Amino acid sequence: MLAYRAAGRRPAAFACNLVGGVLIILMGIYHSLVIIFILTGLYAVLSAPTMALTNSLTFHHLKDPDREFGAIRVWGTIGWIGAGLGLTLWRHLGDPGFLTQLGGFSLSGDWFGRLWDLWWQPSEAGVPGDLFFLGGGCSFALGLFCLILPATPPSRQGVKPLAFLEALKLLKDRNFAVFLAIAFLVVTELSFYYIPTSGFLKDIGISEANIPSVMTTAQMAEIFVLALLLPPTIKRIGLKWTLALGVIAWPMRYVIFAIGKPTWLVVASLGFHGFGFAFFFVAGQIYVNNAAHKDIRASAQSLLAVALGVGGLIGTQIFKGIKYLFTSTAGGVEVTNWTYLFLFPCALTAACAVAYLIFFKPPRQQLAAKEPAA
Repeated sequence: MLAYRAAGRRPAAFACNLVGGVLIILMGIYHSLVIIFILTGLYAVLSAPTMALTNSLTFHHLKDPDREFGAIRVWGTIGWIGAGLGLTLWRHLGDPGFLTQLGGFSLSGDWFGRLWDLWWQPSEAGVPGDLFFLGGGCSFALGLFCLILPATPPSRQGVKPLAFLEALKLLKDRNFAVFLAIAFLVVTELSFYYIPTSGFLKDIGISEANIPSVMTTAQMAEIFVLALLLPPTIKRIGLKWTLALGVIAWPMRYVIFAIGKPTWLVVASLGFHGFGFAFFFVAGQIYVNNAAHKDIRASAQSLLAVALGVGGLIGTQIFKGIKYLFTSTAGGVEVTNWTYLFLFPCALTAACAVAYLIFFKPPRQQLAAKEPAA
């Protein structure tokens, strides 16, 4: 935020992504756990503010955030899909068998059939550090893109000098506090999706190299919701019930994960992540924009980002503890009881959904107002 105050949203986002790209590439070069831990922490410090910066910039330029924000945010989801598919292709390009097949191109069914087989069952896992090198390059590209964003310097008039402290006063509003608490708890359980899902999918028979592209099912669902469902849903049932749909989506996914079969249903259930993210977190950013006065909206978005960041950090530790309880070693190989592991976040997210429906009752102006009162 200090960089933002000094130079504005655009230069601050550029610097964060540029330096962040360097840190990511260094993660792919150095294999020391201590060095990677330090680099990851530094990258988190740089990347965390970019979400609040870009959200506040977007809301600043929109005339009707309730209607327009979903159509803007959907491009972030498209980028996530591009990253997943790009990583899968990147890893296949490190497979000698795949490259040999490409070099012998022919318009025959046998050639395409062999290429299809290699796509789903590659002969090699890829090149060391591939994820970090690709991520670093994307971070550089994102930093350069920030330079063409609309110039949006901090306002010099009517701005509260301690806006973040003013944003903290929003916690006096019981409904805002309930929303922030539920968002915090939900994020702690997202660690049970982000961390183990790749290993879980591998255990149910999906090739490791194709897991990034399979997991884009969540982002495809997210695009569908953001582009087609979010605006009319907010209009028809209101922001409160839109947020409720988002909270309910997560326990539904974890139930299917706990069952663990059939494979097609598990893959399809990844779509609930897209529904939950769009209906709760994206709609939640709209709610925060409505609940805060225009002078502190950027800081209010930062407050949400801090809550989500701390929740993710604590969630990682919770996941490690639960995984330890339900993982055993047989023949030198770790075996996880996925059913018991996923029932834990299922129960907690279901409790969050019930708490939300009971305690979250904001006034109408926080759910639909374009210019809320101070």
